Amino acid sequence: MICNLGRRLTIVAACGLLPSVATAAEGGAGFYLLGSKGPAAAITPPPGVFFSNDVYIYSGDLGGGRALPAGGRLAVGVEGSAVIDVPTVLWILPEEVMGGHLGLTATLPIGWKKTDADLTLAGPRGGSVSGSVSDPVFTVGDPVLGGLLGWEAGNFHWQTSLLVNVPIGDYQEGQISNIAFHHWGADVSVGATWLDPAIGLDLSAVVGMTFNAENPATDYRTGNEFHFEWAAVQHFNEQFDTGLIGYYYNQVTGDSGAGATSDFKGRVAAIGATIGWTFKAGELPISTRIKYFHEFAAENRAEGDAVFLTVSMPLSITKPTNVAAQ
Repeated sequence: MICNLGRRLTIVAACGLLPSVATAAEGGAGFYLLGSKGPAAAITPPPGVFFSNDVYIYSGDLGGGRALPAGGRLAVGVEGSAVIDVPTVLWILPEEVMGGHLGLTATLPIGWKKTDADLTLAGPRGGSVSGSVSDPVFTVGDPVLGGLLGWEAGNFHWQTSLLVNVPIGDYQEGQISNIAFHHWGADVSVGATWLDPAIGLDLSAVVGMTFNAENPATDYRTGNEFHFEWAAVQHFNEQFDTGLIGYYYNQVTGDSGAGATSDFKGRVAAIGATIGWTFKAGELPISTRIKYFHEFAAENRAEGDAVFLTVSMPLSITKPTNVAAQ
């Protein structure tokens, strides 16, 4: 079991490495998806091409009669829900870089989002008032491109990563529901995983910061966003694992730009549980995982529940080249 468990995790750990969409300030959302990291978050798969698909399901509300900047308007009494599909491809290069392995990622979110508001105020600083609004949308978000560099030493794995939000998705100005963000953004993070195959214990943590450019449609710039994610998982055999997961988010600098009424710093924490199951379709290993998060202690952002349904698999593994001795 020991050898097989370690090998399986390094191959299917791609699901913990892939970027996604997410949650933060303007519109109550940012492009980094809280909870997207998890078990084996810093384990870099072997050279090859991997595919992962996340279905992200979220439901929450702002509460307290507070206003949320969205689409160049202020929305009050906001409730929202979303079902977003996030397919991602990861390519781990065969060459070593700085003693580790380099990976490149690309993802494109597509899905449904619905935002309800008790009332909206036209313009970023108020103005004409409209009644209750319900804004459902099914559309394509901004693509996210990324890179990672990972190392390992015994049971310890560590990794750095960069994600870039490319603002070419379907953004509807003046609407309070959008999946695209219509601005450039970058997220940098550092992660570590300690995995002991002998006892099946996986302890993982990722810390990162998101930097946002201004949305030219609304003249709104979301502040810098700190995020921390963790997982403590027990593997019972080669196929099954379960454990606890969580995250913490804190906007460390305020929102700015002509469209910002205040610095609108957000904060939220979440705790949850996860179950993973791996099986084979012929010779193809397929990893599946369910993650559930319950949010609490929210400030200036929605508080709710999130579910991730993840399927990941290798598309091809690059076999090492053995050079025969002359």
